[in-house]
Amino acid sequence: MSTILLTYSTTDGHTLKISQKMQHIIEQQGHLVTLLPIEKVSTDTLAKHDKTVIGASIRYGKHQRQVVSFIQQHKAQLDGKPSAFYTVNLVARKPEKCQPDTNPYIVKLMAQLAWQPSLQGVFAGRLNYKKYGFLDRNMIRFIMWMTKGPTDPATDQEFTDWDSVERFAQAVSDMT
Repeated sequence: MSTILLTYSTTDGHTLKISQKMQHIIEQQGHLVTLLPIEKVSTDTLAKHDKTVIGASIRYGKHQRQVVSFIQQHKAQLDGKPSAFYTVNLVARKPEKCQPDTNPYIVKLMAQLAWQPSLQGVFAGRLNYKKYGFLDRNMIRFIMWMTKGPTDPATDQEFTDWDSVERFAQAVSDMT
């Protein structure tokens, strides 16, 4: 049995939903999971866990600054034990952009940080125009139009491949 820190940064709540699903799967394997938003994780919290998983959402092509800062600040600790990172973004709805080596956001972030976690994952997120404010709704609709995605303002669609999330969570359980 391992103690696993599962931390996340979410924009609209979907990364938390994915993290909660992972927590459930990992706990079924007999591990103890602590689920925390990234801003609540300290050096001591990291030290108390055998493995660390970081989940991060994308908005307008970037991970939140707090994720980048967290990894930079704690890179030595993350490198000292099994770690995993996954990103949640709408580009991953496309089959050719849903793997760590083909998703531009995770490729760019890992190069920027010079970090190689033990495990990397990419999951498509959720598109819910009704939940967004005026500016976000229209900016995201424009991006979707450019990338041939749904633009109907009534769209509420989850693109997440939950089987892929389950496989990733199992791989986290198996990390050594």
